[in-house]
Amino acid sequence: MYEILTQVALPISLILIMTGVGMGLRPADFTRVVAQPKAFLIGAICQMLLLPAIAVGIIALTGLTGPLAIGLFILALCPGGVTTNLYTLLARGDVGLSVSLTAVIGFITPFTIPILGTWAIGYYGSGEQSFELPLAKTWITLIVVTVIPVVVGMSIRHFAAQFATRMEPWVSRFSVAVLALLIVMICINLGDKLIDFAIASGPAALVLNLVTMAAGYLIGNALLHHKDQARTICLEVGLQNGTLALMIVTTLLGSTEMAVAPSVYSLIMFITATLFTLWIRNRPLANS
Repeated sequence: MYEILTQVALPISLILIMTGVGMGLRPADFTRVVAQPKAFLIGAICQMLLLPAIAVGIIALTGLTGPLAIGLFILALCPGGVTTNLYTLLARGDVGLSVSLTAVIGFITPFTIPILGTWAIGYYGSGEQSFELPLAKTWITLIVVTVIPVVVGMSIRHFAAQFATRMEPWVSRFSVAVLALLIVMICINLGDKLIDFAIASGPAALVLNLVTMAAGYLIGNALLHHKDQARTICLEVGLQNGTLALMIVTTLLGSTEMAVAPSVYSLIMFITATLFTLWIRNRPLANS
């Protein structure tokens, strides 16, 4: 059952999720990057450079090693999650900026994940367990399950806009349901090892989430002077595509242990993002 889920159901589910993401995109989401480059560049740098760098530091500080460290670092390489745009809307952020970051970075990461993921395996791996992330296979797989479905989704929106609009709210729900099912199956598959692995990776996942969200907000607020954009960058950096990370570690690398840290992080990020959103919405609109 677990093998069928990770090898067949998960890639298919991710394709459907990314098609849904594409149905929520417009050409304007890409041209906005050129029209308003500063906010996008700051957000992209925070997500693609700052987030992995902080992950390396936290992994070192917490003493995380082996598959647990590799899994957390691979999560840090993934683009923003499909629910980022929804949380940005609820937190009174800049939805246009959020969508632009999700879209563009989603096209870039299939090229960066195989390279940096291979480095992480070599750096954090041990001689006892041998993992390999073939560059060509990984790149092709990520293109097939992320980039192509987004393009298909955008085409559907272009030719069937009403259908795309109706389906858009269901994308986040489906994404959360798939992620929840995956986490449950990983927990069952780990058995007695689950508690030990969760305790080992939990502090690192929590600190990574809190530090990156805080850094994203503070940097965005200091450099952009727009609180809505600062909130957006905070959520984009803090909410990662956990489903994609789990597909990489379970389907491509075949490691249940590597899936522990992304699973723990995925649970934490929904809690912190929800608390952050509630805090924002309970503040006076003029000061939020």
